[in-house]
Amino acid sequence: MRKARNWLIVPAGGVGRRFSLKLPKQFFPLGQSTVAQNCLSRLLKVPEIERLIVPCKIQEKWWSSVPAITNDRVKLVEGGLDRAESVLNGLLALADDAIFSDWVLVHDIVRPCVSLRSIMKLRESVQRHAIGGILVSPINDTLKLITEHGQIKRTIERRHCRLAQTPQMFRYGELLEAMEHAFKNHEALTDESSALERLGKEVKVVEGRADNIKITCPEDLIFANVILKEQEKCECE
Repeated sequence: MRKARNWLIVPAGGVGRRFSLKLPKQFFPLGQSTVAQNCLSRLLKVPEIERLIVPCKIQEKWWSSVPAITNDRVKLVEGGLDRAESVLNGLLALADDAIFSDWVLVHDIVRPCVSLRSIMKLRESVQRHAIGGILVSPINDTLKLITEHGQIKRTIERRHCRLAQTPQMFRYGELLEAMEHAFKNHEALTDESSALERLGKEVKVVEGRADNIKITCPEDLIFANVILKEQEKCECE
């Protein structure tokens, strides 16, 4: 049997209407380029990645502002109605090339500040794990559980909680099986880990960095610009 290969899926089909009605947030300017270009150019630096699959709306005109998609290792495929379906489409696009024991990393296109060091830490930490793992970050604020009526139900012990990040890295076969099971049973998924959790699989957590932020609100672009500038300084020193 051949050595396990590494693949990357970058779901990028979201519209983000809470962010803007005119332009999907992955195409907003960030630094000298766009959110998508910053993200993909970083991911292309990850060693030993066979291919980057980008499930998206292929016909969107804004892809012309993302030079990274012209790289031979980047392939755009049609995305789904939501993030989970896009990831499944990405997995199916690899069906002719990937084997069960291969590794698949899934990373949000709107997390452009992820560091190469964090990705390598994740890969090294789960390389011998049967299922895989995800990057997480600690919660520093007090965490409250609230009722549907907006009242505090109780305070949650935050040392037992983490914020889930991406990349999330799993065995190809395990992830495909979990995602297909979720769709068959009409289960809503917020990330890939949740699909495996529902099958009783144990997922490893790997401490990441707080600056691996997700662009959700317009003000997040301000934070991302600052983070990228600081990261550039650290790389130069």
